[in-house]
Amino acid sequence: MSETMVGAYEPKSAGSSIGPYSFEEFIEAARAFHNYPAPGLLLGGIMVDEAMRHMPEGVLFDAISETSWCLPDAVQMLTPCTIGNGWLKVINLGRYAVTLYDKHTGEGVRIGLDQDELAKHKDIDIWLMKKLPKPEQDSDGLREAIRLHGRSLLTIQPVQVRESMMQRRGKGAIGECPICKEAYPLKHGGVCRGCQGEAPYASESVESAGPALRAVPLSEAVGRRIAHDVTRVEPGVSKGVFLRKGQMIDIGDVCRLQQIGRANIYLEENQPEGDWVHEDTAAEAFAKAMSGPGVVAEGSPREGKVNLIAEEDGLFLADVERLERFNCLPQVMAACRKSGSVVTAGTRVAGTRAIPLYISSDHFRTALGLLESGPLFSMHPLAKPKTAVLITGTEVFEGRIEDKFAETMAGKLGAFGIEPFQTMIEPDDADRIAAAVERLAAEGCELLLTTAGLSVDPDDVTRQGLVQAGVTDMLYGMPVLPGAMTLVARRGPIRILGTPACALFHKTTSLDILLPRLLAGLEITRANLSSLANGGLCRECRVCVYPKCSFGT
Repeated sequence: MSETMVGAYEPKSAGSSIGPYSFEEFIEAARAFHNYPAPGLLLGGIMVDEAMRHMPEGVLFDAISETSWCLPDAVQMLTPCTIGNGWLKVINLGRYAVTLYDKHTGEGVRIGLDQDELAKHKDIDIWLMKKLPKPEQDSDGLREAIRLHGRSLLTIQPVQVRESMMQRRGKGAIGECPICKEAYPLKHGGVCRGCQGEAPYASESVESAGPALRAVPLSEAVGRRIAHDVTRVEPGVSKGVFLRKGQMIDIGDVCRLQQIGRANIYLEENQPEGDWVHEDTAAEAFAKAMSGPGVVAEGSPREGKVNLIAEEDGLFLADVERLERFNCLPQVMAACRKSGSVVTAGTRVAGTRAIPLYISSDHFRTALGLLESGPLFSMHPLAKPKTAVLITGTEVFEGRIEDKFAETMAGKLGAFGIEPFQTMIEPDDADRIAAAVERLAAEGCELLLTTAGLSVDPDDVTRQGLVQAGVTDMLYGMPVLPGAMTLVARRGPIRILGTPACALFHKTTSLDILLPRLLAGLEITRANLSSLANGGLCRECRVCVYPKCSFGT
């Protein structure tokens, strides 16, 4: 098959033709390819045909489908772009749209559906918006409506595809998965993604019964070494190890074991037969693989687990997605503090262990394979940037109201060892606010905290002033209460955090969540902000104990 190129066929007149087919011929072709001439495939054929008409002749192109329903099949029927050859990318945004673009420059055309036009055609509207169950829809009328009006429903938009989307896919180096023994791309980790727990099949042997260990009565254990730590719990008093793995058991130990209800014990000399890994060995290996910059193991395993501590002050981050994948695997676990917590050196931030005394080697290798792509936990030191505070409000500027924001901001920054080099007060005037930002930029400001002027009131123009000052990457609004009208942005090297007036009344707001993230140099995206919704409602306790609460978690 040749490279994708406009002009691979000579289309009939636009009318009701679809590529090289008449509408009726395309129905039969769709039936043969798709097993049914689905309305989405027929409309998709018109969309792909329209996209090809807007591509310059001779251009090598790739395709993007924004849905996984029917439309990708239209692309594969009418162009050489297929999922298999990598020239068709399906990015399931849930939108019925297709893009063809120059594979070298990224310039292309996006064909979507005009909702206003669609509403004018009853049968199409009912089908696409699912206003009636499929058996109650008029299939013949719908097909005829698509034939007559399909092209009038289309929106045509020139687009520039991001460079990252234009990169050619590649498998990279190939190896053999040590568990399933099948070939897979090594970039997926130490074991294939199927053995990492992503396979769509039920496993009959995920939870194994464990090795056949020989339990020895306490009366026969004196003078022999125990195979694992033994924990003694005194309710409400203490919990800790009183017999360590490898310790020689004496008659006093036998009495203490009997006191906590033990009658039998596993001995170190009775190693299991087969391919098994002791809990301590597994925990040490997991801890080493999970620990990133600024995170270290807190000594050797105790009770089968290894705790991880922060090696330095800063912001603790966890790779939450991979942490959840790790915990989906059998016979292993890892838990941590909330990602995004500010902690001091020596603070315990995570812990990991194997669940049984002996973990199967297959499960052990699977877990380590998932961790081979990088650590799960890391510490990020908090910088002390050159910081300014810009307070806005005509009533404060004119002295009609005493300013309280300077003190509040100084306290928030002081908690991180930062003293503002400049605190300015400006009226509710977008031009003056913009000029103030420009002056601070000229003075080498690296972090700017603005206060107030972010509500819907007509006099609140802080945001407009920031726009005039040339800020970029602005995100306004976040799912946190108090602090929904918070703003984050950039102006060149300056990070900007806009704090709403609620920070004057509430002790803890969105400011307390975002400030340490900015000091750690993290990028703030809309996805980051949306993740704060769960736990983003402050309980406004009479005595605030933040961050020892659910707010921001």
